[in-house]
Amino acid sequence: MQLEIGKIYTGKVKGITQYGAFVDIDGGGNGMVHISEIANTFVNEIRDHLTEGQDVRVKVIGINEAGKVSLSIKKAVDEGAPQDKPSRPAPPKERRSKPNVWEPKKVVPQSEMTFEDMMSHFKQSSEERISDLKRCTDRKNGTRRK
Repeated sequence: MQLEIGKIYTGKVKGITQYGAFVDIDGGGNGMVHISEIANTFVNEIRDHLTEGQDVRVKVIGINEAGKVSLSIKKAVDEGAPQDKPSRPAPPKERRSKPNVWEPKKVVPQSEMTFEDMMSHFKQSSEERISDLKRCTDRKNGTRRK
């Protein structure tokens, strides 16, 4: 069977890699769906969207000189073709805990701070800002402080 660019075919997912999925097209032929052509959303893990053995509708978007066929699932869906249901449900996504991120110290409201506390806080932040400015200007001037 001769595949034509722009036509939509049905096929079966035969293999999944980090960069795409290989599909055997019904009636002969095979091709690859690149990770960017699987869904209209960002695809981090292909197995969240496809499973091996799943029936899919694909659109032929290109054939290179070596005869390699480029396929797209999202373009086949965009043209009004209903997306086939997976033959088995996709595995549930893992819930990841919040990454350990540095958080600044809790600032005491000014109404609860004494004058000495506010003055100390001002001096500390002022010195930090001045040292940052000096560091930046020294870099621009090509000099280094020891």
